[in-house]
Amino acid sequence: MPASYSLLLMMSFAAGTFSAGSSNNPQHLMLAAPANGVPNNPLPLIIWPRAAPQDEEDIAAWFEKTFGQNGWPPAWRYPIFSYTHYHPNTHELLGVGAGWAEVLFGGDSGRMVTLRAGDAVLIPAGVGHKQLNASEDFFCVGAYPQGSEPQTLRDEPERLKSSLGSVKRVPLPQQDPFTGAEGAMTDIWYPVANQLSHASHQ
Repeated sequence: MPASYSLLLMMSFAAGTFSAGSSNNPQHLMLAAPANGVPNNPLPLIIWPRAAPQDEEDIAAWFEKTFGQNGWPPAWRYPIFSYTHYHPNTHELLGVGAGWAEVLFGGDSGRMVTLRAGDAVLIPAGVGHKQLNASEDFFCVGAYPQGSEPQTLRDEPERLKSSLGSVKRVPLPQQDPFTGAEGAMTDIWYPVANQLSHASHQ
């Protein structure tokens, strides 16, 4: 078995059960294996529960300001699409501006996570996501690394091979969306990326 494949298997089984923590204890969820036409990604999904200050009156504006200051310019305010989709060419950052939603990550065989106002989630390129249920007031602030324009694809098996190639070419972001420098993103993603790079050269 190639080292890179065994690493992916190990990581896909390492997901464990998602549990909410606090913003200084972000959670990560492994969704490495492709699912039907969804490529997914060895980089973990990162969730910051209660990332916004609890006394913040305008959570969406706080996310927009914070993301923009740290190299992730905000692009939209909207709920999450109710069908499985992914972005093969960029990572996506969401900050929940209001309400709550149950979101399925990783395609049909993935993991359901409940997001609430003030939570943030970093979705690696290629990871499928769709909104299952939500409160009427639910919406997110969406952001992407500086200079990125997302391409949106659905769960289409005939596109899987080309999308897997696209996902591998997406660069690691240079800045954590909450610190502008090193932070949870670099702490979690960079060691995984280094492992994958090392495994691919063996």
